[in-house]
Amino acid sequence: MPQLMRKRVHKFVELSKPGDRGGKIFDVFIISLIGLNVLAVILGSVKNIYIDYQAYFNWFEVFSVAVFTTEYLLRLWACVEEAGGRFTHPVKGRLRFAVTPMALIDLAAILPFYLSMFVSLDLRFLRALRLVRILKLTRYSSAINLLLNVFKDESPAFAAALLILAIILVFASTGIYLFEHKMQPETFSSIPSAVWWAVATLTTVGYGDVIPITTGGKIFGIGVMIVGIGMVALPAGILASAFSQQLHQRHEDYKELVDDVLGDGKVSLDEHVVLENMRVNLGLSKEDAQKIMLRVVREEFKRQEACPHCGEILDSDSCPADSWRVKKRV
Repeated sequence: MPQLMRKRVHKFVELSKPGDRGGKIFDVFIISLIGLNVLAVILGSVKNIYIDYQAYFNWFEVFSVAVFTTEYLLRLWACVEEAGGRFTHPVKGRLRFAVTPMALIDLAAILPFYLSMFVSLDLRFLRALRLVRILKLTRYSSAINLLLNVFKDESPAFAAALLILAIILVFASTGIYLFEHKMQPETFSSIPSAVWWAVATLTTVGYGDVIPITTGGKIFGIGVMIVGIGMVALPAGILASAFSQQLHQRHEDYKELVDDVLGDGKVSLDEHVVLENMRVNLGLSKEDAQKIMLRVVREEFKRQEACPHCGEILDSDSCPADSWRVKKRV
């Protein structure tokens, strides 16, 4: 009985599947509550509004923490039922689940409230920490998951780009210090104090509050700005390329499943549910899924019409295998 209840709870708190009305309602409720929490933090930063409605803000915070705490405990309790067997062990499995990124985000969403009972915290700081709850949306957003996968897959490339940027930042800070220290001893008093100018220049922001005044410093600054344009474009290019690859891979994954499903020439109800679940998990629109399905059907139809000897369409007179004919598939 407890195991059956755990399975039901796990199915309920996880992302809803197509046709799962109860799970869909739960997802919408949690997403709406997260949005209202973010709105409450924003409005609570306005002094007049917070003073006038402080009691409502406090009660809403208690209600939100109660809901998020219950959600966290239910996920921790039911995680042993997750497919794949990663969290099967009743103790080690739950501990392994507790240190997963999403579980840590769920914990961070409620931890400041409980810490405030034992540790004296600035109320403004505590209210700002509630914005961590917006990270819970990553569970429900395929776009955010796509971005996280991009950073994960391209982490070596991003690390290399950041390392190059750090090296150039050190050279830029040191160079401008050598050129400008004597003329602007207060502004460029040391290499660390020159980092602000180097960052603002390398990122092409250029606030203008700290600028070189010597000829050498200006020429050096021009070189740093030119290098900065390339450095900003480098991670942007990596990100754009990785996004394109991820989207292409998702289309290919869905296409492979469609190929398998259409292997027997028809799509059963169970197979349709599997296709729809994968479409939702991959974040594909219905239009994209239909285009992939149509492309697979067309490819299959062409394979059925083509001669296995020469690849020509069967009714072509050029086919040497005149005795080989396959009835066209309707």
